[in-house]
Amino acid sequence: MKLSHPVSWFLLAFGVWSWVIWVTFAKNLWKDASGLAFDSAGDPTAYFWVHLTLAVVSFVLGTVVGGIGLRGVRALRQTS
Repeated sequence: MKLSHPVSWFLLAFGVWSWVIWVTFAKNLWKDASGLAFDSAGDPTAYFWVHLTLAVVSFVLGTVVGGIGLRGVRALRQTS
């Protein structure tokens, strides 16, 4: 399957965007002082684990989608 230039660049940008957003979110989750992510004893709460899982899944999906976009961009550069 061959991807067009716009689709390849969109997928690559989506992968990068996903990493930027979710790394920032994970940092903020780790530093949470509102009591949502950690209880009074400092132990992680269900909120923390659910959102950490979302971040990890998004990292993986962002990497896969970005990798597909990167392969598409490289393939298009070789053919032009």
